[in-house]
Amino acid sequence: MPITRREFAQGGAATAAAAALSFPMPAIAQAVPIRLGWLAALTGASSAPAIGFNRGVVWAAESINKAGGVKGRMIEVLTRDTQGDPTKAVNATQEMISALKVDAIWGPTNSGESLAVTPIMARARMPNIHPCVVDTLIDPRKYPNAFRMAPSNGQWDDAVRGYCLNVLKVKKIAVIGDTTGYGTTAVNASVSAFKKDGADVVYQANIDATQPDMAPDMLRAKNAGAEAIVVWSVSTGMEARMFNTRAAMNWDLPFVGHPSMASGDVANLVEKRENWNKVYAVGYRSCSFDASGKLPPRSAEFVDRIKGQVALSDTLLWWVAGGVDAVNLVAKAVETTGGSSSADIIGYWNSLRKYPGLFGDYTFTPEQHNGYPTEDVVMSEASSARDGAFSLAPGYK
Repeated sequence: MPITRREFAQGGAATAAAAALSFPMPAIAQAVPIRLGWLAALTGASSAPAIGFNRGVVWAAESINKAGGVKGRMIEVLTRDTQGDPTKAVNATQEMISALKVDAIWGPTNSGESLAVTPIMARARMPNIHPCVVDTLIDPRKYPNAFRMAPSNGQWDDAVRGYCLNVLKVKKIAVIGDTTGYGTTAVNASVSAFKKDGADVVYQANIDATQPDMAPDMLRAKNAGAEAIVVWSVSTGMEARMFNTRAAMNWDLPFVGHPSMASGDVANLVEKRENWNKVYAVGYRSCSFDASGKLPPRSAEFVDRIKGQVALSDTLLWWVAGGVDAVNLVAKAVETTGGSSSADIIGYWNSLRKYPGLFGDYTFTPEQHNGYPTEDVVMSEASSARDGAFSLAPGYK
């Protein structure tokens, strides 16, 4: 379990006593926890990813601490619920940097928040790793401290666009997102890329994720002749309402887009299970079943290991695995370098070449902080969910 305030205070007193007795410095340093700030939107309309990531974070930190920590140092996770609000994310980031003195920050998990806090972390040279997909969030010159351990929106968009145009063979596209900073940015980028590739974007919209009635926008898309709806939102509630509306309209067309459309949370929100059919979400080879129904060995072993400890039925495997990877990437940096300064952690991350994470093999260099391999981004059949993983969408081998 993470170290408590009382235990930390006791550790501080013990350290002072040891110093007075001239104990060697390494023994003192081992008592200092590794402090990981965790910016998590655990509540609110955009909470589905952070809830999944958090399960991985908690499991990883507890596992490391039960095994004795990192060279005797415990992992202390300091979590702040940002509620998907950029202002709350800014306040939490400033607290972590100035008051909590964290060694690194994991998150936020929503790009709208990350757009607000990334410059703040850069000024403080705070090591930051996150899964936010907006392309401009990664720039080693402007933000030498920021690393992405998930695909960029460009990688997602390429997979979605390729599936629509080359597999589904549709040309008339509706592109819909929520009204967050992420949703707005993703819709604009997607529309531009579709048009560049010769598709006809017949309808585009940004909808408030709390809007209860999806019928007006769905009717506009149908009347415009849409053959597929591309969705860019992390709101599972909004997505489920769209799926239910499609069924009520008796409209037979596919949804293609954001990974959250495959979240187990959607299964609890659709009125009928069949309303979830013909929904194809961004997925990953590490979390995809092969033709025989098996996961890749590394993922299969992880799922077996966490059974009974971490729930996967209502979330995505890659979210949980990504949370584990984030904690491990910080822990491994401290273990390898022997320190937890900004230079230690950033320098270690810059040296990674196909680091074998659970979610994927990460590669970073001083010039490239997008670490996820493009070839591992695929489309999944959302309704095939099992243990947070999926069958590949029709058309993949």
